[in-house]
Amino acid sequence: MSDSLAVFHGHFGRVCLYNMDRGMVPHGHREGHLIFHVQGPSGAVVVNGQPWPLAAGQAVAVSPWQAHHYLPIQTSEPTLALVLYIRPAWFLEASRRASASICFGRVGIEVTEHLERLVFGTAQAMLDEDREEVMLEDRLCDLTQFAFDQSWQWTPRGADFTGPDLPRRDFRIRKALRYLQESIGEAIELDRVAREVGLSRPHFYKLFRAQIGLTPNLYLNALRMERAIDMLATSKEAVANIGFDLGFSSQASFSRFFISNGVVPPSAYRRSVHVA
Repeated sequence: MSDSLAVFHGHFGRVCLYNMDRGMVPHGHREGHLIFHVQGPSGAVVVNGQPWPLAAGQAVAVSPWQAHHYLPIQTSEPTLALVLYIRPAWFLEASRRASASICFGRVGIEVTEHLERLVFGTAQAMLDEDREEVMLEDRLCDLTQFAFDQSWQWTPRGADFTGPDLPRRDFRIRKALRYLQESIGEAIELDRVAREVGLSRPHFYKLFRAQIGLTPNLYLNALRMERAIDMLATSKEAVANIGFDLGFSSQASFSRFFISNGVVPPSAYRRSVHVA
């Protein structure tokens, strides 16, 4: 079974050390996402329908709201991965560069010797009981910045990149986002959401995916995962009660949802989490 060795929450977002031996369902989240192979068999990360290798020398970068999922190539032994969820606002402030919005130029990242040192140093710092939290955040900043800069090398925009195009969202999609964010834990009928914002169901789904990058269902799942992760990390609420608060009928159904979207069971995540 997939397991969580160490998880840190902080101003930067989250960083996790996962032993992974199972696949995931397509999902997305608002953070920039970096996935590095540490040891064990190779795997793949499918981003917008295309598989990318997760192996020695190869990492994967996922921009906010890009649909993706992990795909193990073999399950006889787990793959140890360093997984970063970087908050865009923190990265913008930490890098102090106008072009530093956490939108990657390409998905595939070459793990150079320098990047490899940063990856293994970060993993070791997370497992060290005498670690210093400030140094861990510095490592994450260097690691993210190096991967980000490399992702824009040899791309058409390259050195001329000054940040991604800011989305201009249709007012009906903005209204739908507010409705979904305010209704987490309730039984939400997406057909009703479409009617509330004045769109037919097909038009709503098409416009939502074009402007957000995910379907309404996956976006709603992302909101539920965000709330679940925050409650697991910062509250002492029982796992079953967290699931009920999010609209799940049982602890088992909540655990299945959490595992399929986040690799590890909610109890394992809570057991290894550390809030900086």
